[in-house]
Amino acid sequence: MILPRSQAPDLTFPLLEGGQWSLAAQTPDTFTMILVYRGVHCSVCKALLGNLDKRLDEFTSRGLSVVAVSTDDEARAARTPGAWGLDHLTLGYGLTLEDAREWRLYVSTGNEKTPAQFSEPGLFLVRPEGELFYASTQNSPFGRPPLDEILLAIDFAVETDYPARGDVRL
Repeated sequence: MILPRSQAPDLTFPLLEGGQWSLAAQTPDTFTMILVYRGVHCSVCKALLGNLDKRLDEFTSRGLSVVAVSTDDEARAARTPGAWGLDHLTLGYGLTLEDAREWRLYVSTGNEKTPAQFSEPGLFLVRPEGELFYASTQNSPFGRPPLDEILLAIDFAVETDYPARGDVRL
């Protein structure tokens, strides 16, 4: 069970631009932000990633490394940037269901328009030394944290050296 203030699980996946993305290789000033989206079939994800793509500078100027990833295979994922008008966001694909479960993401059964199984959304902030600071997961495409609130939270956490919360296992 992944908990805040603990070492985040290893995470590696291929990038649409080529190569591999690895959490261990990230060297942000403040946080690595991992946004897991449901896949190219999700119109709610399209709106969120489109907004993030337009505002990416607001995150990177705060010292964040930002990536978005889905469980889509390469062919499905390759449709995402063009279909959604994404020009700046680093996009990964092929998040395994095992990794999704390790990161406490919900997994859904698909239908004729989706993969057989796919991960539901999540947003994670990981400190430079690999400690999980923030985790938000949803079991449906709705109810995600607004980007404005995430930016305010990042500013507050950095300015006050705010500790991660939710690290007590019951």
